Amino acid sequence: MKDLSNTKYPSVAVLLASFQGVEWIEQQISSISSQKQVSISLLISDDSSSDGTQNWLDENQTLFNYHLLNKSRAGSASKNFFTLLRDTDLTSFDYVALSDQDDIWHNDKLSRAISFLSNSTYSAYSSNVMAVWSDGRKKVINKSQPQTRFDFLFESPGPGCTFVMCKSLALDLQFFIIENSKTLNEIELHDWFIYAFARSRNYQWFIDSYVSMQYRQHFNNAFGVNSGFKALFSRLLKMKNGWYLQQILLTAQALELNHLPPIIMLKRLSLIDRLKLITQCSNYRRKLSDRFALAVFILFFARKE
Repeated sequence: MKDLSNTKYPSVAVLLASFQGVEWIEQQISSISSQKQVSISLLISDDSSSDGTQNWLDENQTLFNYHLLNKSRAGSASKNFFTLLRDTDLTSFDYVALSDQDDIWHNDKLSRAISFLSNSTYSAYSSNVMAVWSDGRKKVINKSQPQTRFDFLFESPGPGCTFVMCKSLALDLQFFIIENSKTLNEIELHDWFIYAFARSRNYQWFIDSYVSMQYRQHFNNAFGVNSGFKALFSRLLKMKNGWYLQQILLTAQALELNHLPPIIMLKRLSLIDRLKLITQCSNYRRKLSDRFALAVFILFFARKE
């Protein structure tokens, strides 16, 4: 990785969470090292991989110039990222970015994000991605629909691997994680939670329509794109089994947002509440088809705790 410490470029802490990724991690780290017009420090936390990832990271640390975070097993991608955000000294960086182990970044991914953050009132950035499959299929995943009043309670602004945060937001988030680590144990989607944290604290978030990276899809994805019948069925099953509602309520509880109208109605779930929630779905999801799916969920599958 280039040593840009003596340049005028903005400094970025790239936090990479790895697990069983030996097949892809070298290509991803190479794409991170190829970022232009930024000074990068890459920090990696491996979640006790058994496929050779740890050995590869140990052997190539000098070559690629990254720092390995030593820790005990986290147990999930979200916990691994929360650990990185908690334990990394972020005070010397201008920006903080998140990275998966198996994607391929375009070389302007970080510089483009920083250009939006440095020339606006935005504190966080995410973008669209190109999902790619091993059989050659590709699909743009569009998450850049206009944000709504309460979308942060119901969805992420895109994959966490596209996130770039300004220093003030990153430090605010870090302090919250340190003070509330036990509360976050049941949060399964770190990207959704980070978005909810930022929006609930009045940080402005920019969702870019630009495709900034190739988002690899395979069986090791913790949560892949919602593409195809199998993925849709998996998500509907999670909704029916109560997972989705549980995550909404856990996020609201952690961020002290139980006073917000949609959370009050979701906790009561009377017939009137359901009807009100359905008529207000445009406040909760950005995409039209997602609003329809949410309405179906509220009407037929949502159950009181």
